[in-house]
Amino acid sequence: MVSQKVTIKNPTGLHLRPAGILCKEAMQFKSLITFTCGDTTANAKSVLSVLGACVKCGDEIEFTCEGDDEEEALTSLVNVVESGLGE
Repeated sequence: MVSQKVTIKNPTGLHLRPAGILCKEAMQFKSLITFTCGDTTANAKSVLSVLGACVKCGDEIEFTCEGDDEEEALTSLVNVVESGLGE
């Protein structure tokens, strides 16, 4: 299991479009991928779960990946978040 914290830079947080990009990226991996924001834990492969976490700009989330490709998954997700999730 690996984990890493990253700060959301999108001005509008994780609304539908960036949440979809995050989920699409997460679904490329076999590992179980979740993230926590405050007291909320969300499945990074579920758009509804990501939207339900109500992540705002400036919030710090911590990705946790567990599985065969956990290292690659974590690196990829951190990179996509730091690149602005398409915005």
